[in-house]
Amino acid sequence: MSVLVKNILRFVLLILVQVFVLDKIHLHQMVTPYIYMLFILWMPFQLGRMWQMILAFALGFALDSFRHNPGFHASACVLIAYLRPFFINVLIPQEGADTNYDEPSIKSMGGFFPYLVYTGLLIIVHHGWLFMLEAWQIGNVWYFIIKTFFSAIISLLLIVITELLFNRKQQFKTNTV
Repeated sequence: MSVLVKNILRFVLLILVQVFVLDKIHLHQMVTPYIYMLFILWMPFQLGRMWQMILAFALGFALDSFRHNPGFHASACVLIAYLRPFFINVLIPQEGADTNYDEPSIKSMGGFFPYLVYTGLLIIVHHGWLFMLEAWQIGNVWYFIIKTFFSAIISLLLIVITELLFNRKQQFKTNTV
């Protein structure tokens, strides 16, 4: 399967799962799991930052169109697409891992902990920005922090389960023949 077809299927499937399954779940009227940003987290290393931000905007805009929210998810997705290369550069332990593998994964990030940190940081940024835009205030700081924290924990758990269930076969690419 080509990379383009694989990513189009990911885009559509993640939006459908988010809209028709996960958006129906509201734990204690506060926690909502989000998994659609997995599309951004799994974007190829070699994709340029401008394309990452355009695709992230398309992903967020698609979700916003289902939810009738004007740009909340689109702005949160563009923010994490902008920050993603910085986190990857800091968290990849070995030189050249981004050229030896196609996408961020547990294997390409050098283990479970760096991948968990990469995913967790981007989820917290996404959720914090999204919930701040939805409320357009941080009047009740503890409510904002608790909602962001618990939604991030649930989302991180779902993403790790998805990562473990759908093992992406990535092979180490070398220059030797």
